[in-house]
Order: sequence, then structure tokens, then C-alpha cells
Amino acid sequence: MQSFKLKVFLGTILFTLLVDMYVWQAIKLLIKEKAGWYQKMITLLFWSVPAIILVIFTTNMFIGYLDVHKTLRTYFLGFFVIIYASKLITFLFLIIDDVKRLFILIWRLIERYLLREKKDAEEEEMKEAIDPEKKKINRSEFIARAGILAGSVPFIMLSRGMVSGAYKYQVRRVNLVLPNLPEAFDGLKMLQISDVHSGSFTDKDAVYKGIRMIKEQKANVVFFTGDFVNNRSNEANEWVEMFSEIKAPMGVFSILGNHDYGDYVTDWKSPEAKAQNLTDLVDIHKNMGWHLMRNEHVILEKENKRIGLIGVENWGDRGRFQKFGDIDKAQAGMPEVPVKILLSHDPSHFDTIVCKQHMDIDLTLSGHTHGFQFGIELGDFRWSPSQYIYPHWADLYKIEKQMLYVNRGYGFLGYPGRIGILPEITLITLRKTA
Repeated sequence: MQSFKLKVFLGTILFTLLVDMYVWQAIKLLIKEKAGWYQKMITLLFWSVPAIILVIFTTNMFIGYLDVHKTLRTYFLGFFVIIYASKLITFLFLIIDDVKRLFILIWRLIERYLLREKKDAEEEEMKEAIDPEKKKINRSEFIARAGILAGSVPFIMLSRGMVSGAYKYQVRRVNLVLPNLPEAFDGLKMLQISDVHSGSFTDKDAVYKGIRMIKEQKANVVFFTGDFVNNRSNEANEWVEMFSEIKAPMGVFSILGNHDYGDYVTDWKSPEAKAQNLTDLVDIHKNMGWHLMRNEHVILEKENKRIGLIGVENWGDRGRFQKFGDIDKAQAGMPEVPVKILLSHDPSHFDTIVCKQHMDIDLTLSGHTHGFQFGIELGDFRWSPSQYIYPHWADLYKIEKQMLYVNRGYGFLGYPGRIGILPEITLITLRKTA
């Protein structure tokens, strides 16, 4: 695992250096006519950023400083994302133009070779394509300016999202019709939260604002669909008292997400230390009064009527995600019920397993995607980069008679903000008829 961490470290450094060097060529082009002191100042400002990032990355790699200072780590990651997302846009502008000019140059060379023609006009155009310093209408300077201007857009958006989006909780109300729902459960209010990622929080007052919003919904039952921490169970310690205030008459039920197992920590002292970390997190759920479901089921009863609740461990078919979830094991010994609700952290579990092998499950509640913490939602129109990885990435989906709801997440990970895809508290009301 340590070698993997080193590869990630070296890959990140090489990537940022490549982007920096490329963008710097555009900056140099724009300041070449400026005074010497101005050029030195811009040079210092530009290269001080990657220098600081290199120092912090190296410190984290070999000393672990950022693992201790949570606030520094959180905002450093935000700073890193903002700076390099902006630079990457500029980089793409520049490299697309360079590739285009390269193809034009190759085509003209081929054309000249085949036709054996030498035209002064063509030679002049070739020089223009090769020589970025040529002064006429300087296309290179125009592209550099356009690229830097385009790069300023994500800088502004990401900065604003970090300031105002991270804790802007939204209550989304959904009515779900389940024809087989017993009359006693008609109007049942189920509240779902997901992906708390308590290790990323830095503002207790803002987080508690969301807790108050949850309590105000007066739900009959509450579901938490995984990822209470980023990596280590001790990230949750300062938040236990606050989240313990979430209660419901029929109980609070929770499951684990991919981040809860400690698999992304590369420096556990021993396998036993990693196992103890998970044991500690299980105890935290218990201490908060949450019923943690690990491949098991519970029967919810009301007025002598019953529906089934199934909770499984994480199961994902993207990347190296765990496949611990076992629906068959969770349903073992479960009595016949007219409605079954599944809690499964990763929506790919629904896509790959649930809707193909367990058609008796009426509703699946998931999270995991965060909606990429970035996207556009206008009325019925939704777009996010998340959709290119997960076909079901946010809100309600219906596949024949089965339904899936994907919560956008309560917290954040990596980039400490949200743009367009805001943190979500879901209130689902079950109905027997529309």
C-alpha cells in the first residue's frame, strides 16, 4: 500500500508540473513586453503556488502532517482543486490549439510533397503555424488570453462553491406510490441522509443547522446510507453528540459505505489496528442510537401490519470498491412481507444485482455519488459528470416495478464545497395510491 501511495504522489507531482509548465508558456507570452520587475513578480507568484503544494504533498507523504490537522487538509484540498481545475482548462485550450496547428503543418507538408509546389503564400502560412512569436494578428497570444480567461471561470465557481455551497442543505420531498403497501403504512415519512464524511467538516454551527432541519421533518423512521467517515473512525468522535440527536419513533437505521472500512488508509500499524478501527465505528453507530445493519433485515410493524427493511454492507462494481453486500444472507429467515426496502450504499449494486436478481425488492435507497458535488439542476433537467460513471447518480429512478432513490449526500469529500448539486436531506412519503 505504501508503494501505491508513492505512485499516487509521484503521479500527482508529474501531472501538476506538466500543467504548470504548459500554462506558464502562455503567461510568459502575455508578459514578455512588460517591465522586468513585473515579469519577476508574476514569475514568483506563479511558481510559489506549485512550490507550496509540493512542500505540503511531500510533508503529508513522509510525515503525515495533514492527517493530524484536519482543517488544513480540507482547505488545502479545496485550494488544490480550485487552482488546478482552472489551470487544466487553460491547459486544454492551449494543447488543443497546438494539436490543431500540428495537424495543419503535417497536412501542408504532405500536400507540398505530393504536388511539388512551392508557393510563397503557403510558406508564409507555415511559418505562422510554427512560429508563435510571429507578429501579425498574433493567434498564439489570442489563444493564451482566451485560455486564461476560460480558466478563470472554474476558479470563480469553485471558490464560490467552497464558500457558500458546502453546507447549503436542501430538503427534497418525494412521494412514492407502492401499490402493495399496507394501509397502516400509507403516509409513512421516511427520512434519508447519506455520505456525512464527518472527517471533512470544519463548521459545527453549519452542520448543526442541517441537524435541526432533519429534526424539523418529524419523520417516522430515519435511514443513513453509508460513509459516516472519510477514513478513520476517530474522525466521527466530535460529531457523535450532534448526530445522536437524530431520532425517530420507528428507529434510525444505518449501513456502511466504502469509506467506512478504512481501506483508503495505507499506514495501518497492523491488520488488527484496521479491524479495531471498524469495530470502533460500529460502536459509534451504537452509541448514537443507530441500528447498524450489516447484511441483515428488520421487520417494521405498524398496527399489526409489516414491511421489510434490508440493510447490506457496501457492494460496488466500479473500480476497487468492496463487494461485501450479500442480499441473500440479509434476507435469510425473513418472513413474507408485501413491501421490501433495501439500504445499499452504492447505486451500482442496484444496476448490477438488485434489478436483475432481486425483483421482489420494491425500493432501494443509495448514496455514494455525491452528484460529483458539481452539476446543473434546472427543473427536470439534471447534468453532472457523475452520470458518465453512474447511470443512476441522483434522485428517483424507476426500472419496471422497482424504484431507486440516490441521495446527493449530506457532506463532502476532497473538494470542500458544492456547485449546483447541493447537500441533501430526503423526506420520502410512502403512498398506497397516487
